[in-house]
This record gives sequence, structure tokens and C-alpha cells, in this order.
Amino acid sequence: MNIIADITGTVWKVEVAVGQAVAQGDTLLIVESMKMEIPVSAEAAGVVKEIFVAEGDMVESGMTVLQLG
Repeated sequence: MNIIADITGTVWKVEVAVGQAVAQGDTLLIVESMKMEIPVSAEAAGVVKEIFVAEGDMVESGMTVLQLG
């Protein structure tokens, strides 16, 4: 399952690591946009397979930021 950014901004913090199990609703990373911190959450339970962004990276709305398996 691909996780996408809902908003354009900067990755402020990555909360998970590859191989980590997550539950539905867990915060995966936080995007900062216009001085606001917007969490990107898991839509379903799974294991983090790949992280496509790092802290400080710019992301665009609709961009795949992480993959859960």
C-alpha cells in the first residue's frame, strides 16, 4: 500500500523505520506547511517496506512518501 502526502510542504520528522510494524492511524511522518505540522497516518495496519523521503525533503500533494506491506 502506497502512502501519499495530503499537502505540499517539508518533511519535518519521520516517525517510523523500515521493517517497523504499524497500526491503522499511527503517525508515519509529519509534514510542515505554512508553520503547521500535518501528520501523515497509516490507512491500515502493516509493515513499513520503504520510505521514499527524508527529513528536510520537499513533498508535493499526492506524492508517494512511504510504502506499507
